[in-house]
This record gives sequence, C-alpha cells and structure tokens, in this order.
Amino acid sequence: MYSKLQLAVVKRPRLTSSAATSAISPPFIVHSLTRAKYLTKGSKVLLISSESGSITLRHEKEGGGNYGHHASKAALNMVGKLLSLDLKDEGVIISILHPGFMRTEMTAGVGFDKYWDDGGAVTPDEAAKTLIEWAEKLDMSKSGEYWAPRGPRDIGTAEVTIGKGLPTPLQLPW
Repeated sequence: MYSKLQLAVVKRPRLTSSAATSAISPPFIVHSLTRAKYLTKGSKVLLISSESGSITLRHEKEGGGNYGHHASKAALNMVGKLLSLDLKDEGVIISILHPGFMRTEMTAGVGFDKYWDDGGAVTPDEAAKTLIEWAEKLDMSKSGEYWAPRGPRDIGTAEVTIGKGLPTPLQLPW
C-alpha cells in the first residue's frame, strides 16, 4: 500500500513516459498498420492493459500511488474501446487484456513481489501462453471489451469490488 507521503515523489517524466507508451502510441501504431493494409478483416489487435486500469477495481485494500501506471492503463482501455469503434466496419478486432499478475522486475520494483505467491503471479511466458489461447478463440463479439483471460484468481480486489464466484475468463469493469 502506498502512503500519502508518496504523493510528494510523483515524477513527471515517469507519468508522461507511461502515458506515451500505454495510451498515446497505440493509436499511431494501429493507424500506421491500417494505412499500410496490414490490418484487414479478421485481424486481431491485443492491447495489453492491466487490472490496474480499472477504476472499479481500485480499492483501499491496495491503496493509491503508482499514478503513471494506473492512469496510463485506464487511458489505454479508452483508446482500445475507441479503436474498436473506429475499426468495426473494417472487421478488425481490438481486445483489451489484463495478462495476469506478473512476476517481473516492475512488480518487484514497487514492492509487489511479496504478494507473488499468494497472489498467483505468473511469469511473462505463462501469461503469453494464456494470451495466445485467448487470441485463437477471439472473435468480433468481444471487440472493444476489457478481459482477464486468466479470470479473477490474480486480481486481489476482484471479490471485494465485484463479487464472489466470478467466471474465467472474466470481463473486467471499466
């Protein structure tokens, strides 16, 4: 959990870098791929977001902080929804995904490694396997939606914010 004092250490470069990577670059990339005719009917674009981009899933249980990451992922979710609307007539599928709670240097760097085992954290290879399986089954009916293909098992606030007995895969709330 972040302390209120951490507000004092918010860094503009980190915030702007996160926004550029997660929310500003994807429309430019997708636009370029579309103009070059690489994205045609039936193409699938997977936008890797995070449960941390869900406003509904934010809860005092996990606290605040990590502003750049959370805000950039929330913005990416909106970008994905807008891209899905813009590319619907072309038959391009846009999927916005939480890949799982990751065992990475990033989560360790913010102190979340202490939750890896209890929280069901997965390696990038494990997450990639799940995302490939998701993509193989993905169709236009799920375009523009926000999903956790691994379900709620590694979303620490799922039960307290959206309920118990949740399905896998889980459509996430915005």
